[in-house]
Amino acid sequence: MKITDIVLDRLRLDLDPPFRAAWDPVPRRHFDATVVRVETDEGVVGIGSGDTMDGFEAFQHLFIGTDPMRIMRHIRAIETINFHAGRFWPLEVALWDIVGKVTGVPVSTLFGNVGTRMPAYMSTGELKNPEERVESALAGHEQGFRAMKIRIDRTGIERGIASVRGVREALGDEFAIMVDLNQSWRMAGDVDPALDVKSVGRTVARLEELGVFWVEEPLPYTDLHGLKELRRGAGLRIAGGEMLPSFSDVLTYLEHDVLDIYQMDCVLAIGMHRTRTAAELAQHRNRQFTPHSWTNGIGVLANLHVAVGVGAAPYFEFPYDPTGWTIERRDFMLAEPVWIDDEGYVNVPDAPGLGVELDEEAVKRWRV
Repeated sequence: MKITDIVLDRLRLDLDPPFRAAWDPVPRRHFDATVVRVETDEGVVGIGSGDTMDGFEAFQHLFIGTDPMRIMRHIRAIETINFHAGRFWPLEVALWDIVGKVTGVPVSTLFGNVGTRMPAYMSTGELKNPEERVESALAGHEQGFRAMKIRIDRTGIERGIASVRGVREALGDEFAIMVDLNQSWRMAGDVDPALDVKSVGRTVARLEELGVFWVEEPLPYTDLHGLKELRRGAGLRIAGGEMLPSFSDVLTYLEHDVLDIYQMDCVLAIGMHRTRTAAELAQHRNRQFTPHSWTNGIGVLANLHVAVGVGAAPYFEFPYDPTGWTIERRDFMLAEPVWIDDEGYVNVPDAPGLGVELDEEAVKRWRV
């Protein structure tokens, strides 16, 4: 079997009303997605998505004509490109989709087959006032979610804590609440200083009193000493690592033991295979792994296959924050959006590969 072509469908969905992400100072009026199709001479097509794949055309020749089943060869090539240029991990996703289809099993089976589903947490993305956030939590709970992540902006700590307090009072102690401080990476042009470890420590202590399950990305990635200090003094879990740029960076974090929960994102950072390995190393050290998965439905499924394959815990990130961020917007390129079951779990499709089915009419309509 040989790769005959790699097709990039660049899609842009118009958003009306726009979506105001907590980490982005500019309201998003479009949602961009790149769908990767790896075509073979035997008619097997792998599908991936996640990052933009900008600039990939300059490296496409490294894969055309090769055997898609030589997965480690391709991973090493993508890692080398990652060092010099862009993050092309959606290509690895599409290759694993082919491997699963050829072998006749879901990708999660290839990654360990520990489970078939995970409890989802409603991962919100907008900065809403406390009353609006409580309303969204109640609506999400009614739909089946038993956990939620709330974004807190470093310039709006009091508003964020009020939102957490309101959700806790409305839904009680059985509803899990996570908090994301979004301090480890910035959007282009965001040059304001991060909160220091003492300021974050005071915030973490207040969130601990409210029964928060974890605090995510509390400090910049480079502040290993601050993370260790924060973790030593915290009675709740410290999470992060979604955008660590390489496998060696993840190993450094593990060696310094700076996190309780590791959150590598396989479509944005280090790929599916390396994420699996890092997850197993974290678990061996009695640390938890659950992937960051703020992406479209294809990326959600890729991260889910890794998570249930290795037996991730305790919750799976499910991007959902209506009315700004609905599953119809997130998964507009899919024939059926990824959704939770009646118990609040997100399930791995039982089809070979990733179980992705594209809505070809939507792809054609929104192609740019």
